[in-house]
Amino acid sequence: MRNTDLIRFARDAATGNPLRAGLLVLAMSIGVASVVILTALGDGARRYIMNEFSSLGSNLVIVLPGRSQTGGFSPGNAITNTTRDLTIDDAQALERASAVARVAPLAVGTSEISAEGKLREVLVAGTTSQYVELRKMAMAQGRFLAPGDWRRGNSEAVIGAKVRDELFGANPALGQLVRIGDRRVRIVGVLAAAGQGLSMNTDELVFVPVSLAQSMFNSNTLFRIMIEAHGRETIDAAKAQITEIIKLRHEGELDVTVITQDAVLATFDRLLSALTLGVAGIAAISLAVAGILVMNVMLVSVAQRTGEIGLLKALGATGSGIRAVFLTEAVLLSFTGAVVGYVLGLLGAAVIRQLYPTFPAYPPDWAVLAGLGTALVTGILFGVMPARRAAQMDPVQALSKR
Repeated sequence: MRNTDLIRFARDAATGNPLRAGLLVLAMSIGVASVVILTALGDGARRYIMNEFSSLGSNLVIVLPGRSQTGGFSPGNAITNTTRDLTIDDAQALERASAVARVAPLAVGTSEISAEGKLREVLVAGTTSQYVELRKMAMAQGRFLAPGDWRRGNSEAVIGAKVRDELFGANPALGQLVRIGDRRVRIVGVLAAAGQGLSMNTDELVFVPVSLAQSMFNSNTLFRIMIEAHGRETIDAAKAQITEIIKLRHEGELDVTVITQDAVLATFDRLLSALTLGVAGIAAISLAVAGILVMNVMLVSVAQRTGEIGLLKALGATGSGIRAVFLTEAVLLSFTGAVVGYVLGLLGAAVIRQLYPTFPAYPPDWAVLAGLGTALVTGILFGVMPARRAAQMDPVQALSKR
């Protein structure tokens, strides 16, 4: 039997029972769609987190109070047991490091902001003029905090886009006096809208000089110190210099955690890549279930087409030819299910991106190829037994059961 005849015969046999063919295609398509959608979610989460940490700025080194005992960075390291507080003096000392381009201390707390009879709670971040350049933040109006003595900041504030809209609406915000806690400050700038991310939502933030923030919260400690190295090639040198300066200032004890942006990204990349592989493996189980369904349905098909098999053998068809017919039918059904599942998976990922525009839910190429390949291999493997049973039938007995 020629290949074209073989494919035509297998196609006619598959479409001869629409319910059976539909069940096979549905089962296989669900398996492939599951692989595509779940890997899109897993890889999308990896890309989203990597993009968010990259948006913090470039060439970043972060100093956190408290010493991590693991020797590396993990998401839980951000909360540590503080043995010695970070201070403004510590931050200023780090400016002496040759590999350091910018240093921005950060003191954080919550307070109430009121203006024009409106009141809301906000997250107040105390920092310096270098923070906006270090974080590569954009201004919508005005300017960021003025440079000057870190211990004697002006009574001024920079507000996020959402805070500006809620307090002032269509009225101008620049130059207005507002009350933050028990302090009156003048608004000198409005940040450009950035939206929600993994870091602090700048749209709902209020920035004030670090000394003013510490005075508001009656504290002389820092939440963390943000540092920018001169370049990617100097990040390791900057980390080493920062570590040495902190040890000298803290009586020879390294009681802080110094992490680099690359270390954070590498850790999350490993974790989320493993997560993507895990969910892909779970989704692949549905392909195995679909393969079992292929085998069962094809076995039923062999039993129902006993007379047809006997007639083909009586007309001269060989056992290998009969086997090829049933294997081709299984491959055609599996391939159709794989293509349908691939399209459904892409549509599902597109729906996720439509609902969450900032989430890059794109399936990785390897997952698509693995899903399609697994579907075909599964269909072939589980189609072997029915095909072999059909090929081994005795033509006389098969015809007698017709």
